[in-house]
Amino acid sequence: MKAYKETVDWMFQQLPMYQRVGKTAFKKDLSNTLELAEHLDHPENKFKSIHVAGTNGKGSVSHMLASIFQSAGYKTGLYTSPHLKDFRERIRINGKLISEGDVVPFIEENQNFLEQNKLSFFEMSVGMAFDYFAKQEVDIAIIETGMGGRLDSTNIIIPELSIITNIGLDHTAFLGENLSEIAGEKAGIIKANIPVVIGERQTETEAVFKNVSEKLNSRILFAEDFKFQQYYTDLKGDYQKKNIRTVLASVEVLKGADWDISEEAIINGLTSVKLHTGLQGRWDVIREKPKVICDTAHNAEGLKLVMNQLKKEKFQQLHIVLGVVNDKDLSKVLPLFPDSAKFYFAQPNVPRGLEVDILQAEAAKYSLEGNIYMSVLEAFRAAEEEALDEDLIFVGGSNFTVAEVL
Repeated sequence: MKAYKETVDWMFQQLPMYQRVGKTAFKKDLSNTLELAEHLDHPENKFKSIHVAGTNGKGSVSHMLASIFQSAGYKTGLYTSPHLKDFRERIRINGKLISEGDVVPFIEENQNFLEQNKLSFFEMSVGMAFDYFAKQEVDIAIIETGMGGRLDSTNIIIPELSIITNIGLDHTAFLGENLSEIAGEKAGIIKANIPVVIGERQTETEAVFKNVSEKLNSRILFAEDFKFQQYYTDLKGDYQKKNIRTVLASVEVLKGADWDISEEAIINGLTSVKLHTGLQGRWDVIREKPKVICDTAHNAEGLKLVMNQLKKEKFQQLHIVLGVVNDKDLSKVLPLFPDSAKFYFAQPNVPRGLEVDILQAEAAKYSLEGNIYMSVLEAFRAAEEEALDEDLIFVGGSNFTVAEVL
């Protein structure tokens, strides 16, 4: 049997993977995934699921829901992407990573089919997750889309509920140039006669969602229309308030569909998300003196929320370790960073990482000044050396930048 590392390396190398290489990995339809599902005897029909899409917040919402279902005593699958350190983070049951002993045989047994049909990294990962959840007989699986919705490999399930957290300008090369076009892609997860919860009312997107749900006869609910008492979560970050509301609205709908979720399970689930699911990288305070905060926000909408929160922190000097990928519109992202901070620029260690000298030159246009480093880790170590105990180090710009520090 091939070793785990070799297997995962094969998955990464052989096949295009959007996150690492970009546009060439993007598929125009679901035919590959459907063929794989048929080859695996349609595992997607063998477990119940909840489907979560959106520009920001879909990861946090997925993890919160998984934690609540675990607290309610359900055997809960969770499929998310990307991973930070280990591929297995993408596929969990009750917070426990899929074992190396499950990853390796799945690829070995299906390798000929995967090669012949030129399946992408993401398509294979989805097939593996669905196969695993079916074999392990989960009660429910929370499935987060990768990118978009309509053409996302996960979009072969018929869920109990669809959730769209919000719409922002991200991945515009694939999903559309404006919010209503992107909403059209995300609305692709809405299914006939299946309710959908929308996390935020946005003028440009509301009509899009209403039209699609009307055509498909699916009940549409906006989380903002629900009134809830205040709940707390162990996921820090003011922006989690919106995500909590989306989760609570979703739980209300699911309770109406006979899922047994008590008030106790909701409270326990929300306050123990990290413990139950192992989520990292969301306003993650990894040290106190100097305070070090990592956050994976990487588009304008997400970064706006994170930068607002940074302003509320107390510190003498702010140090920012920054690395981004090359498809980001820097003119939308860089102006959000404070020019009073000291920057440490680096290129994330993936083929899509933006060259560090380009990042430094672009940042200078917005009076963001700092040195360049050969790696994210080197940049982080330099920040650690320069920072006083009263200072704050923020690490961000990309999932990959955060992953290298964690």
